[in-house]
Amino acid sequence: LHSTRGCEAKNLGPVSGPNRQRDLCTFCTISLDQEEVFRTRVFDKSVTPFYGEDFYFEIPRPFQCLSFYVYAKSVFQRDLPVGKVSIRKDDLCKYNGKEDWFGLQTVDPNSEVQGKVHLEMRLNEVITENGSIGQHLLVRIIECKELPLISGQNCDPYATVSLVGPARSDQKKTKVKKKTSNPHFDETFFFEVTRSSSYSKKSHFQVEEEDIEKLEIKVDLWNNENLAQDVFLGETRVSVKILRNDHIHKAWYLLQPKGNGSKSKSDDLGSLRLKLTYIEDTVLPSACYTPLCNLLLKSPDVKPISASAAHILGDICRERYEAVLPLARLLLHHNRFVPFVSAVAALELDNTQEANTIFRGNSLATRCIDDMMKIVGKNYLAVTLKPVIDEICESNKTCEIDPVKLKEGDNVEVNKENLQVYVQKVFSSITQSSSSCPPLMCDVFRSLRHLACKRFPGDPHVQYSAVSSFVFLRFFAVAVLSPHSFQLRPHHPDPEISRTLTLISKTIQTLGSWGSLSKKLSSFKETYMYDFFKSFQEDKCIEKVKKFLDEISSNVSKESSGLEDAVVLKEGEVQKRAQGRKRLGKKNFKKRWLRVTNRELSYHKHKGKEALCTISVKNIQAVEKLDESAFNRKNMFQVVHSEKPLYVQAGNCVEASEWLDVLGQVSRCNEGRLTTFHPSNYTAGAWQCCKNQNSNSPGCKPCTTTVMDNLQLDIDCDRETERIFSLLSSNDTKLQNMEDACATMVVYQGPQREQEEYSKFTIQEPKETFQTLQQLRNIMRELQNQHLIRNDTTAQYGSLDNPIVGKTS
Repeated sequence: LHSTRGCEAKNLGPVSGPNRQRDLCTFCTISLDQEEVFRTRVFDKSVTPFYGEDFYFEIPRPFQCLSFYVYAKSVFQRDLPVGKVSIRKDDLCKYNGKEDWFGLQTVDPNSEVQGKVHLEMRLNEVITENGSIGQHLLVRIIECKELPLISGQNCDPYATVSLVGPARSDQKKTKVKKKTSNPHFDETFFFEVTRSSSYSKKSHFQVEEEDIEKLEIKVDLWNNENLAQDVFLGETRVSVKILRNDHIHKAWYLLQPKGNGSKSKSDDLGSLRLKLTYIEDTVLPSACYTPLCNLLLKSPDVKPISASAAHILGDICRERYEAVLPLARLLLHHNRFVPFVSAVAALELDNTQEANTIFRGNSLATRCIDDMMKIVGKNYLAVTLKPVIDEICESNKTCEIDPVKLKEGDNVEVNKENLQVYVQKVFSSITQSSSSCPPLMCDVFRSLRHLACKRFPGDPHVQYSAVSSFVFLRFFAVAVLSPHSFQLRPHHPDPEISRTLTLISKTIQTLGSWGSLSKKLSSFKETYMYDFFKSFQEDKCIEKVKKFLDEISSNVSKESSGLEDAVVLKEGEVQKRAQGRKRLGKKNFKKRWLRVTNRELSYHKHKGKEALCTISVKNIQAVEKLDESAFNRKNMFQVVHSEKPLYVQAGNCVEASEWLDVLGQVSRCNEGRLTTFHPSNYTAGAWQCCKNQNSNSPGCKPCTTTVMDNLQLDIDCDRETERIFSLLSSNDTKLQNMEDACATMVVYQGPQREQEEYSKFTIQEPKETFQTLQQLRNIMRELQNQHLIRNDTTAQYGSLDNPIVGKTS
């Protein structure tokens, strides 16, 4: 799991080519090894660009390096690399949660490598025809794994094998393997290591020491380019003296840069500021997590709720906002979220003295509901806000109404009218969206409304402010302010659009808050916002907000008009295999613009062009990965529907994962979904996966498990429980302190003189809390033992899962 935040560069150095430094237009990309997975928008004419973009993504495959490249945009030729920051996977933990400046390094084609190679070396002694003896070195190139894509496609790799010494350099070459990132060579090469000499017992199966010390095997991987210069893919070096004690050596090696990455001194290319978050968990078998999972799921039934395991987790991780997310996901998966959040919300309300401060803090209840809305309400946001946010970002009308920030030639009245139109559109989209609000969100809002009325029975407005404080202030207003963070826009908006969205968000917060007009107006410190807000008709706005809040938080059933517009959930350029053709080959794949809405999946020749094919999402029967061997292409998936499967290649591994997620969500509740599928294609009269000759035969592999149909969520409970275990383990000292506080409260019956020691914890019933803490500690000890057992069986150094790094001797 990785996220990158606040990308910014400074003092960018000169770039070769026609671009002058002061005219530098740059963008930044993120790559897993050599596979680009994200890129920022282009920042115009600055050597200190602020990209300001957040990227959060699951890492769907093994990798060696996470790299950030800065490019200078070029109109007439290829974009020119300014420099890069490359961080090895093993070093990511050093920078986790930290923000720092990283110096840019030169981008050298010979250092851009990835993949691993499997070698076997053997030292044999041979006797020649005249009775003399010689030493032969056998080098077997078995296979390679995870070689990079070249121009988005699998490479055509071959290997050269060289025996290198002070006075010799013998080189041999394998055959070229076509269109594969995992070539299987299985070729053996022979090299003479020592000169022939007279046979004697003394020299039998021995190699002269001076030769061994100076000889090494060098394996280089290349991509065959036919007409152009071959592309270097990586190398590894193994000293022949590794065979002194053992005449056979067989191991996996990570490919290294040419010359083992030796760096020549380069000009100062500038720096890149990054904040990285990297989380890697080792997930044990499901049975190991059953005790912890059951204890957490029992939390809603524990009285008082503060003595429950879930509440204790929130209490000890109060400073870590991300701690609540795995808990929320686990409770959602098991339909235990609503009773738990109702219990913690009731506890918070008991400690709230005034109705106008309801749910204003950063409590366990508010954090749980925030995360729930982001998880469950993702599609709701897209349906409600994406069309109007797209219009605002693409029309680019000026909306500045602050006299201090007006540019020369701006008309404040025109700007005010533009802003008013946008605000009305956003406000109308929200207040007319109740039929799209997810049922689980409505259940939570209904519970909050009931609890607020019970706590403050004399306040007629509190039932509405309890709901509006979440749905307006913490959901819609935040999404309007940062649409890229909610996948409503691909990139961070430019400064002028951001300013427009800020003004809209401020107004929406005020319109959606509950109270008198005078209170709303007093919330504005800026005079221009005060004057702008007065232009709205209070009575009509309040009535619309009240009706909307009633619909999403009461028992009144909501009826959809059935006329809602199609909303684009994801779109982008892909490679699509033509359907219905018999011959395989490169020509069968064409660039297409793939687009999925809440109604249909379609592909187009180009963005904005008429659809070449449309598939109703109701007709999608399965969305699954496709084996690389099917078409010798990575990152492929298939959409199975009533006609022939649609085979698609995404631009990178993260894009492929996102397409599978979005398409899986919109079709998860479809009737007639398949339970099995074929992970390969049907060609030459048979399915290539199972060799069944019947083209209509059922699949040979189970489809991805469907869970939580009502929520359309796909949650890995073992992974979420492991994340919770990691959080508890990292806060073991706080758990011990909380346990000591409970013991003190039970034993010491006098005045609470030691309040400072445990005031940071919520302990209502020390005995019950102590019992839960002891259960937690026992479960954690057992899980820790399971991890230690697993760590003892880590992959052997030199195996596929733990390849050798660097030169060995």
